Amino acid sequence: MEPAPAAVACRVERKAALFDIAILGQVALGYSPFIDRNRSVTATRLTVFALRPGIALDAAELLHAVAGVWPAGGARVSLNITSESLLRDLLRTKLPTNVMVEVPAFMAVDDVNVDSIRQLHREGVELLIKGRPLSELPRAILPCFKYSIIDVGDDRRIGDRREPPSGVVRSISHVQSGVRTMAQMEASFRRGAAGVLGWPFDDLGGEVPGEETRNAVHPALQVIVDLINQVDRGDDIERLEQSLKRDPSLAYKLMRYINSAAFGFQVEIASFRHAIMLLGYQRLKRWLALLLATASKDADMQPVMFAAVRRGMLMEELTRGSSEESMRDEIFICGVFSLLDCMFRQPFAELLQSIPVADRVRQALVDGSGPYMPYLELVRAIESESRSDYLQAAEGLMLGETEINRAVLRSLGTALQLS
Repeated sequence: MEPAPAAVACRVERKAALFDIAILGQVALGYSPFIDRNRSVTATRLTVFALRPGIALDAAELLHAVAGVWPAGGARVSLNITSESLLRDLLRTKLPTNVMVEVPAFMAVDDVNVDSIRQLHREGVELLIKGRPLSELPRAILPCFKYSIIDVGDDRRIGDRREPPSGVVRSISHVQSGVRTMAQMEASFRRGAAGVLGWPFDDLGGEVPGEETRNAVHPALQVIVDLINQVDRGDDIERLEQSLKRDPSLAYKLMRYINSAAFGFQVEIASFRHAIMLLGYQRLKRWLALLLATASKDADMQPVMFAAVRRGMLMEELTRGSSEESMRDEIFICGVFSLLDCMFRQPFAELLQSIPVADRVRQALVDGSGPYMPYLELVRAIESESRSDYLQAAEGLMLGETEINRAVLRSLGTALQLS
């Protein structure tokens, strides 16, 4: 049975209230993955930009918003806060241990922050020092930082075969930020990085590999492509079940998605047939699209899959006020499919010959046009953690900061529920 409407409404109201806070109209949010040497995404980096100088930002409100996605004891988040006053207040606040804090080097060497940094370290909070200190770090706080964050553009070791110079930064394990390509990620790990921050797939999209690579990718995912085509044609449930039985591991993953907290069903979905009866064909097509975008067994694709899930969730959240349900379904698929060219190393014009999508989705992915393209551009701006790109894309859609930031947090929370 489906959850009672009153129960659903209550959950929606609680979730809305969780993000009904003033600071979401005063900042711009961006996010990126924290990727370890196994190519697993171990945390989310949340970047917070102050939008208007001179407005006091409330650290307690920010933590309230963060806790709505990353509650104490849950998944990890690294806070990258560009407002010095907000960050200073945050350093003086009791933080849960799943919240990491990035501290600019100029603040780390300031005596006014030493006691706060040491106290957070004693409480088990992970701290990361960002940038190069202009003076030597106080000995009292050197052990307080687990990692130093070095941007790709600032790393003096790139292209230098000599031993790195001795000093404070080199005595702490480092994380490479600003990583945009697979080649940069691999080079960062060869230079000893403990992790990378960024989206390492700018060098993947639209390539047309040799036949050997194509054949290595498609058979593993063909079952899902067949199912999407069958759902698009409206085939009966028996035929869909037979197709799914060809790959039990995919059937298991699909059922795990459907039974996740993101769906909110009050009863366990015990069979594929039961799922179809509850979801209907159009909703099922959405989750098959998500399954296709997350089915790769290639470890290097984990950041791509991380991004694809969140793009779909975020684009749907940005259009939640639309009365057109088909638009929300289509724009979800548009976001989820927006990185298939990276996964398959093929251009969209070729990929979408075998995968049925709506015309508006095809316009965005193949032609870079149509009504969904501005939403995709906004999501990319949020991923880029660029204040100027965020504001430009938001203005193009005539969306306010509060509305966008609520959508960002809700989508990140829903994506975590699928894990």
